[in-house]
Amino acid sequence: MSVNVNRSVLDQFYRYKMPRLIAKVEGKGNGIKTVIVNMVDVAKALNRPPTYPTKFFGCELGAQTQFDTKNDRYIVNGSHEANKLQDMLDGFIRKFVLCAECDNPETDLNVNPKKQTIGTSCKACGYRGMLDTRHKLCTFILKNPPEASDSGSATAKKEKEKKNRKKDKENGSGSGEAGNQENFDAPDAVDGDDDDEDWGEETTKEAQRRRMEEISDHAKNMTLSEDLEKPLEERVNLFYNFVKQRKESGAVDAADKEILAEAERLDVKAMGPLILSELLFDDNIREQLKKYNRHFLRFCHNNKKAQKYLLGGFECVVKLHQVQLLQRVPIILKDLYDADLLDEDVIFAWAEKVSKKYVSKELAKEIHAKAAPFIKWLKEAEEESEGSDEDDRNVEVVYSPSARELKVEAVKAEKPEKEEEDIDIDAI
Repeated sequence: MSVNVNRSVLDQFYRYKMPRLIAKVEGKGNGIKTVIVNMVDVAKALNRPPTYPTKFFGCELGAQTQFDTKNDRYIVNGSHEANKLQDMLDGFIRKFVLCAECDNPETDLNVNPKKQTIGTSCKACGYRGMLDTRHKLCTFILKNPPEASDSGSATAKKEKEKKNRKKDKENGSGSGEAGNQENFDAPDAVDGDDDDEDWGEETTKEAQRRRMEEISDHAKNMTLSEDLEKPLEERVNLFYNFVKQRKESGAVDAADKEILAEAERLDVKAMGPLILSELLFDDNIREQLKKYNRHFLRFCHNNKKAQKYLLGGFECVVKLHQVQLLQRVPIILKDLYDADLLDEDVIFAWAEKVSKKYVSKELAKEIHAKAAPFIKWLKEAEEESEGSDEDDRNVEVVYSPSARELKVEAVKAEKPEKEEEDIDIDAI
């Protein structure tokens, strides 16, 4: 008895049919197992290797699976009812067979083990997409990509070859047979299938635009792992070009989230402020700091390493605009501090050591010398804040009936007199 491949479709004249799953329980005790008798026929109807749905059952049930391709025996350990497996097969069909666009099962899997991606292409509507590879079965598919036959059965491939030979004999013989044989074998190859799919694709402008967007999105995902494998210097250059492109296109003002996401994708978040300083700051750094404060905050908030790179970028900007900025070093540092881009301990650590990592030793000394008044002020402010905590303990709120507002007065702590210790509360 056959059932609809997509069992949510109740139309009895639905063209896509598959045999109903037949399960047979064998063995006893710990050796009990369920043999799916007609798995080859079911898989052929789904255009998938029979190992895929069998492995899917194992992943969903948490059971081990066995494949005997020579004898067409596909086994799931444990005792499982056919109806339960049939319902579970619907989940496999939804995830790995039906087209995401038109719900037809005329799809092929395009597996790229090198890039760890699994694509789907629909022969019915021309849709091309990527599967979500988080399911456990995807790991198995990446290690065992489908063969060109798509059915997973060796007999199906032999039958196809026989048909091609018969057609070849009908069309001609002799030297022409070799050429015709090549033409008939072409559809078995991957490239031949791709060409056939292209002829069946929708050619409207909207469909072309949609496919280009999908290809660009999937290309971004596929290049993720490739970019992370590149050396740090290349990844920094990629991030630099990304920010530069946004700046030149005039989109950098509202691209703070996008810039942070790109830095995290390339694993160069800590170095982000250094690149941003070079591209977004010039001699008008104080105004630009207000404009791009949100961009830097996304990198520097609670990130001391990023703050150190920000100080390095600040030194580089001073180097490029010494005449305008060298005298304003303490003011700019205070702006960075007031904007919560630099923590006090990071500033103190920077002030203690003169480094020639970003600028020359001589210029670094000049920058530190100009920054000395700000560092001194910051240390004094820190000491005053510590002292104010002690003063707060000796502050008393005094209420006067004639006054309209509460007054806060500082009073000296007095030692309680001995006589006050024996005051009778009831007498007050």
